[in-house]
Amino acid sequence: MEFVFGSEDEYVQIRNYHNILRHIRWSETKFFREIFTRVKPFATMSNTSAEDGSEELRLADIRRRKAELHRKVQQLTEKMGAQAGSRTNIEAKQLSIGKNKFNSDPKKGIEYLIENNLLNHTAEDIALFLYKGKGLSKTAIGDYLGERKDFNISVLNAFSELHNLTDMTLVQALRQFLGGFRLPGEAQKIDRIMEIFSQCYCRLNPGTFCNNDTCYVLSFAIIMLNTSLHNPGVKERLSIDKFIAMNKDNKPQGIIPLENIQVRDVQDRKMPHCFEIYSTGSEMIKACKTDYNGKVVEGNHNMYRMSAASQQKKDEWIDSIGQSVTHNPFYDILAARKSKAQHLA
Repeated sequence: MEFVFGSEDEYVQIRNYHNILRHIRWSETKFFREIFTRVKPFATMSNTSAEDGSEELRLADIRRRKAELHRKVQQLTEKMGAQAGSRTNIEAKQLSIGKNKFNSDPKKGIEYLIENNLLNHTAEDIALFLYKGKGLSKTAIGDYLGERKDFNISVLNAFSELHNLTDMTLVQALRQFLGGFRLPGEAQKIDRIMEIFSQCYCRLNPGTFCNNDTCYVLSFAIIMLNTSLHNPGVKERLSIDKFIAMNKDNKPQGIIPLENIQVRDVQDRKMPHCFEIYSTGSEMIKACKTDYNGKVVEGNHNMYRMSAASQQKKDEWIDSIGQSVTHNPFYDILAARKSKAQHLA
């Protein structure tokens, strides 16, 4: 009889085989019990009756049936094992295809893996898949985590929960969190990723920072410092004094991403040592500020004027901001991509 792997009939047949084998073992035991009760003490082989010969035939038949059933069970077991191995090979091939798709297009790669039942459509399962990261592009992982869709943000939250940042310094936590992926080149994606990281770090290390925004700004400053020190494209390195001055008493009243902006010296009768950050295009600066209730709200301006403590501090601020905008490769890449998109449109 032929069976399809995994069918109910096949498993029922194997179960029936095992039941028969158990019955055979019981029959053998019963047979020997009958033999020993019916054979006289001190009986010899020469006194074996015709009835004893009949019992021997029965025993031989039982053993033959037992051997045949053993053989059939072994054949089915081998068949199931071979087909299970084939299925494992198919899944491994599909997983490899899914990873390649993910590295080319993260969204399509995840969809392929879900369609082939290699991933569950849950934020936790996908986050664990990205966290393990075997065979995945770190750039593609960063792009997927930085997407603004609600589901991607849920995955990002679940991804952050997989990192135990308790009792770590901020630098150690950043190194662990960012070790599994590469920060994307889009400012808004970086903002979403660093916002979730800041929330996770402050929740696991209460009392380290007065609020999430302080952690966010200092984390971003550390990333920029790392870029300044280790990226060969940066000509002028950020000094320790400048870094400390930029982050001294770091309790921000607002955040201004250094994207498509410039800085210049201006004169203002009401604000001494004034300088201005302004948009280079027609778009508003994507900034945020703290209102009188302490709530962070989105800014809606194309320029911001600030007053430094002294002329020297003003020059340092202008110099530092100008270097970040002009020489940091992150902003050069971003500007190039936007320019290319405009030309294609």
